[in-house]
Amino acid sequence: MFPRTLLQSRSSVFASTQFLHLSHHSTRSRELLQLGAASISPDVPVPSVDDLCDQILEVLNHFRLGAVMCMGAMAGAYLLTLFAIRYRDRVTGLILISPLCKAPSWTEWLYNKLMSNLLYYYGMCSLSKECLLQRYFSKEVRGTPEIPESDIVQACRKLLDERQSINVLRFLQAIHRRPDITQELEKLKCRTLIFVGDNSLFHSEALHMSEKLDRRFSALVEVQGCGSMVTEEQPHAMLVSLEYFLIGFGLYRPSESDGSPRSPLSPFSISPELLSPESLGLKLKPIKTRVLSRGGDSTCYSS
Repeated sequence: MFPRTLLQSRSSVFASTQFLHLSHHSTRSRELLQLGAASISPDVPVPSVDDLCDQILEVLNHFRLGAVMCMGAMAGAYLLTLFAIRYRDRVTGLILISPLCKAPSWTEWLYNKLMSNLLYYYGMCSLSKECLLQRYFSKEVRGTPEIPESDIVQACRKLLDERQSINVLRFLQAIHRRPDITQELEKLKCRTLIFVGDNSLFHSEALHMSEKLDRRFSALVEVQGCGSMVTEEQPHAMLVSLEYFLIGFGLYRPSESDGSPRSPLSPFSISPELLSPESLGLKLKPIKTRVLSRGGDSTCYSS
């Protein structure tokens, strides 16, 4: 549920694995989930998702960024989607990982209540971390009595130990109160690429969101055997789709003479059989992607 954002403009990049909490009474920012951040005073009101959305604008203005490309996972994806709806001129594209768009279901409501009580009374205890890890990763990488958990899960567990539990609780409370933005998705006109693992707890919600978006500007990629954090669990499964997506913005232009390590990933130097969904470990929804070929524009379909 923690936000993970990447904001990119053509001239500069702002990347963050935490969300900044900006005081409404001061222009100076304070960290909400940043490593090493101090505990937030209980006297400070819990921000709403609208407050968090407005803080993205403050961050962009602070770094003097114009229109940006945004990447976010789960709750971070929800906030960036809301931001793109409210401030359409500031977002050129969205890359969403297991996004949320509806109000919490009864299952999530009960989960959030359990997590809130655990964080309030026991802090970031073992059970709190296990609940969060179940949301992030598939069962395969979390390990079993016979198979040890993966390195990425161990690293995530260590990072959770370094978070201030009261700050995590306040962020969870803010996301718990989020409204359904399904009806507002039709206002989203920027290009949007959605990744979701088929074992993610938010799989159905990502499919729901994809169905509500304008098919002319959006695409959905389902990654087999993966949880919510596709970026951490199977980042290689994102490469080809991301390159096609970035080509449309002119941010990546493959060249025959390009000798960089990335050139083998070009869609024009990969054999056709390697681009099949089965070879990539993907289940691709029908995608219409316009790419630049040697002879001009061409339209490719994946199914």
